[in-house]
Amino acid sequence: MAVRVTEFYCWETTKRRVKKADYMSTTAQPFIHESRIPLRWGDYDRYGHINNAAYIELAQEARIRWSNDEFGAEGHEIPPVFVRKIEVDYLRPLTPGAIEVRIDTVVTNIGRSSFTTRQNVYDQQGHVCATVHTVQVAIDLPTARPRQITERELKVLTRGHTS
Repeated sequence: MAVRVTEFYCWETTKRRVKKADYMSTTAQPFIHESRIPLRWGDYDRYGHINNAAYIELAQEARIRWSNDEFGAEGHEIPPVFVRKIEVDYLRPLTPGAIEVRIDTVVTNIGRSSFTTRQNVYDQQGHVCATVHTVQVAIDLPTARPRQITERELKVLTRGHTS
């Protein structure tokens, strides 16, 4: 397994292939982008658990890592996107003592101007604590209007497409 460490942020980003059953995909081996993100003191609520809003911030950080790694690796600029919809299924709490989470990001749907990612948030024991589905829309920055996904962007996105 290749590991690349981003020194400034001090967390690992790993690219790996997983078995079909791991994500219930229709592709034999979907591309999964893995990020390890340290938890911050402010992520915890007064009960010692990770606050529900922090899951969204952690998922966003993992999507930024995915975008930087995947589009940057292909020599592309990172496309401007707006989040249109985000859904979080909270499956189990991240409890006190957790110092980092692993977040796997995979592209699950690609449309004409939007795409969907699914992210599983894992605790240090490897349990899925939350699943985050995010619809992102490609944007033309000068007009702030949706635009069609380009062929270059599609090449990167289809690498992780599972449905």
